[in-house]
Amino acid sequence: MNVLKSAAKPPPGWGKSVLSLALAVLCFNLAYASINIPIAGLLIFGYAYFLVQLANQPTVRRAFYFGLATGFSCAAGQAYFFWKIFHPAATILWLVFGFWIGLFAAICCGCFRRWEIAKAVCLVPLVWTGTEYFRSELYYLRFSWLNVGYVFSNLPIFPMHLLGMYGVGFVVFSIAVAVWCFTQSINTFWMTRFIVGLILVMMLTWLFQLLSSAGPNPPPAPLKLAGVQMEFPPEHIIPEILNQALAKNTNAAIFVMSEYTLDGGVPDALKNWCRKHSRFLVVGGKDVVTNDVYYDTAFVIGTNGEIVFKQAKSVPIQFFKDGLPATNQEIWNSPYGKIGICICYDLSYTRVTDELLRQGAQMLIIPTMDVEDWGKHEHKLHSRVAPVRAAEYGIPIFRVASSGVSQAVLAGGKVIASTSIPDDGAIFSAQLWLPARGSLPMDRFLAPSWQFYCF
Repeated sequence: MNVLKSAAKPPPGWGKSVLSLALAVLCFNLAYASINIPIAGLLIFGYAYFLVQLANQPTVRRAFYFGLATGFSCAAGQAYFFWKIFHPAATILWLVFGFWIGLFAAICCGCFRRWEIAKAVCLVPLVWTGTEYFRSELYYLRFSWLNVGYVFSNLPIFPMHLLGMYGVGFVVFSIAVAVWCFTQSINTFWMTRFIVGLILVMMLTWLFQLLSSAGPNPPPAPLKLAGVQMEFPPEHIIPEILNQALAKNTNAAIFVMSEYTLDGGVPDALKNWCRKHSRFLVVGGKDVVTNDVYYDTAFVIGTNGEIVFKQAKSVPIQFFKDGLPATNQEIWNSPYGKIGICICYDLSYTRVTDELLRQGAQMLIIPTMDVEDWGKHEHKLHSRVAPVRAAEYGIPIFRVASSGVSQAVLAGGKVIASTSIPDDGAIFSAQLWLPARGSLPMDRFLAPSWQFYCF
């Protein structure tokens, strides 16, 4: 028998396709409900498998509609809090998410129908990575929270520092499509070589990273930080709350408060507090341009009582009054090392945080606004981002939210301190070690190439 010949089963009928759709949605939602049961995250492999099954339709149009229905159901199941925020318009946002899943299924189906399926399956992980990267990073409604990689924030079975979140998605779909080949009786000549090539690329990348980081590094210096979790506090009580935080953490060098703690610039009372106690304070406020125009900004007040650094938000939340986008990104050259500051939603975008790593960031501080009314599920979804970023870059993250979940995360992605929801007035602290440097995972170099290759 010709080793290149495919013996695939015929495309599934309506009944089997509907069953695959239901199973894909079930696996996705159970995987994303895995905050308390991390092992459930492995069900994301089932989601990938059934999504590949749905792509194998008789027509591209049918594949698109099945993918659209799958994506819409997954988005509605996890981002149902959109209804509280946008009301009936939330259905449009769920459809936007579903569109990209439908596009993935349609492209894969077109490959299956045009080329021999045994060869076309090799393109599935590439197509997935391209569509996921584009929808997460590159267009106006970009939204990364429901990516495959975030499922593993509490289940570190992949070397996130090597692969990155998009690389993890690539590997998940590579494994899923390989299993699908066996279940469909497809000759695995091309798939086997594809997997071998993937393993070789990963090994070479790991070796390159190992060699590039070789050499003696000075031991990292510990840095004590304290965070105060409050939502829209009255300005006059902030110094009192900071005094309470200082009493509990007398050796903390930097104090952090959430995004929009202040409804304007930094008042003299906070400058005086920093000067009196010789402490740094990172606090969210507004850098006003005119009465109604401002930059959502994190201010750093120094031990001399002056503003020594400020960083505006790079990606204001779409459809919200969230200020102007930042005109530049810079690193705070603190006395303790190079610290990158990005605000809330910015942490969701690798195109924002990668720039801070390129500038040499040894740690990230993230003032965040998660409104209590958005619900616990929104807070928990958002809390998946910081551990993944810390694991990807190999640097610690200190994230202070307005009403939970605030987190202190070690360089490997382990959360060592956190708060609950809403827990107004909660004070938490952690001692973090700043490494000599962080690094970017390999998907940061490959994902844009995959995206342009696919489109």
